[in-house]
Amino acid sequence: MKPVYIIADNITSPIAATSEDNFELLQKNVSGVQEHHQPAFSPVSFYASLFNGDAAFSAAAINSAERYTKFEKLLIASVTDALQLSGIQYNDERTILIVSSTKGNISLLETERRDELLKKRLSLHYSAKLLTGYFHFMQPPVVVSHACISGLVAIITGMRLLQSGKYDHAIVAGADIITKFVLSGFQSFHAVSDAPCKPFDAKRNGINLGEGAATVVLSVQKPAAGPFVQLLGGSVSNDANHISGPSRTGGELYQAISNAMLETGVKKDDVDFISAHGTATVYNDEMEAKAINLAGMKEVPVNSLKGYYGHTLGAAGLIETVACIHSLKQNVLLPTPGYSQPGTTQPVNVIGELKKTEVKTCLKTASGFGGCNAAIILQKN
Repeated sequence: MKPVYIIADNITSPIAATSEDNFELLQKNVSGVQEHHQPAFSPVSFYASLFNGDAAFSAAAINSAERYTKFEKLLIASVTDALQLSGIQYNDERTILIVSSTKGNISLLETERRDELLKKRLSLHYSAKLLTGYFHFMQPPVVVSHACISGLVAIITGMRLLQSGKYDHAIVAGADIITKFVLSGFQSFHAVSDAPCKPFDAKRNGINLGEGAATVVLSVQKPAAGPFVQLLGGSVSNDANHISGPSRTGGELYQAISNAMLETGVKKDDVDFISAHGTATVYNDEMEAKAINLAGMKEVPVNSLKGYYGHTLGAAGLIETVACIHSLKQNVLLPTPGYSQPGTTQPVNVIGELKKTEVKTCLKTASGFGGCNAAIILQKN
């Protein structure tokens, strides 16, 4: 298989607007999750990581005549920063844009008149085409919307397209924003915590939601200087257990993990840390713990970043992958905010505090509604 490298990245979140600033603040235990009192979203207060308006990321689109939504401006800001860092020539037929989201412009249902224009604006592909026009990409965009594994599936899709030989670069961007529609949906499942979330902890009782965006620039061109991170491979599986409840055995996430490892030749003893989905719901964390044990990696350090960013839905896999990239480059293992005591029936080595140690290989996992699972493997060179 043709090697695929990650040559640039961005995180745009309520914590900070660049990957470097985000990672620096994560090491200082800065979280975007706060208590919010917003009657327009919910009659009760809730904990989430939300932007305070859109001034922090609207500048990139300010000189355009197009009326971009908050979702689209967030994507534009993230892609702009990543492209500037990449140094590539991207306005050619060898570059593809891939957009990842679960809800896109769903917030427009709460503010706009129901007409044909609204139907068009709600389409994820319409937003992706707007981005294509903004950046003058030559190829039609690809949209990935696959529940909460969307970010990882988009990365895998970009890797496969590059390995096919059709493209040299893939700009993979993901974003989601939180709305009344999104929040009320999770509240209807009684899945939203009434406090900061506690992934893998004995007292976990649900998620915190979050909004944000992230971008990775994938390339077949090896970076001239190191350290750099290679995307070795990835896999997707589905457990077909329940529309909203994950597998009870963890066997299907394990299938995604084992297939990714088989593809890449990485052994369990090669993995230095696992970036888990870690939503802090009772069932998700239990399922992931079982999958990790099935993979024979119960001793491998594991973290969840949901206590920093909340659950950012279609952006989560991308945001957390970028954090993994910087963990590898800087030899830093980030802790799991909210975790204090084991809460799964099978043991996992949850990282409780910041640790600086040499790391080379990372396993990133994700799971989502409908029983979908994904895993990718990153390696520093």
